[in-house]
Amino acid sequence: MADHRRNVRARVYGNVQGVGFRIWARGEATGLGLAGWVRNEADGAVAAQIAGVDEAVSTMIERLWEGPSGASVSRVDVEELAAENAFVGFRIVA
Repeated sequence: MADHRRNVRARVYGNVQGVGFRIWARGEATGLGLAGWVRNEADGAVAAQIAGVDEAVSTMIERLWEGPSGASVSRVDVEELAAENAFVGFRIVA
């Protein structure tokens, strides 16, 4: 039986820019075998699109609440998307 795949867009709020959040997120996602991207938003949030096996995506969402040392996460919004995975690897985008 194939693993169930999941694709989400997340927005992380709080003190999440200027603390290495994107580099940390890329490392966490890569370690979990996830694909997608992460970027800073003009409103001070960090946005990410995360795709992969359901369990790994759920783990990444939990980790977004923790963030790297120096981050203070106040909220994580998650939007479920179509489960198609057109990404290869996990990258930081401008």
